Amino acid sequence: MNIALIAHDKKKADIVKLAHAYKPILSKHHLFATGTTGKRIAEETGLDVHRFKSGPLGGDQQIGAYISDNKMDLVIFIRDPLTAQAHEPDISALLRLCDVYEIPLATNQGSAEVLLRGLDAGFYSWREVSRGEDRDTLHF
Repeated sequence: MNIALIAHDKKKADIVKLAHAYKPILSKHHLFATGTTGKRIAEETGLDVHRFKSGPLGGDQQIGAYISDNKMDLVIFIRDPLTAQAHEPDISALLRLCDVYEIPLATNQGSAEVLLRGLDAGFYSWREVSRGEDRDTLHF
């Protein structure tokens, strides 16, 4: 499965800790991340991470394009709800795409842990079935 890992500046240490804790699960999948987040995860955990541009420079939109092309299966976006973000419209668009394309989305460490444990337990088999099919014809 393809997993996107994103974190606001004040949450980068948190997503690195999450990646350390769930390295055995994450290492079984293809990881994608925005610029600095991906760099820190790769350097500090040894996980292989494909890096897009940083969020403010279009990385959120690049991940959004993968979502709309049915190339992303799960998004972990550890957000900082207490700090204004200059690229908030891009963030909102990314979250909206997750809803439109029914991509599981975690926006904090608690929900990220639940999604990763669910992934490891095999609770995302419906995503594999839906790949390559016209999403308008899917019935869950």
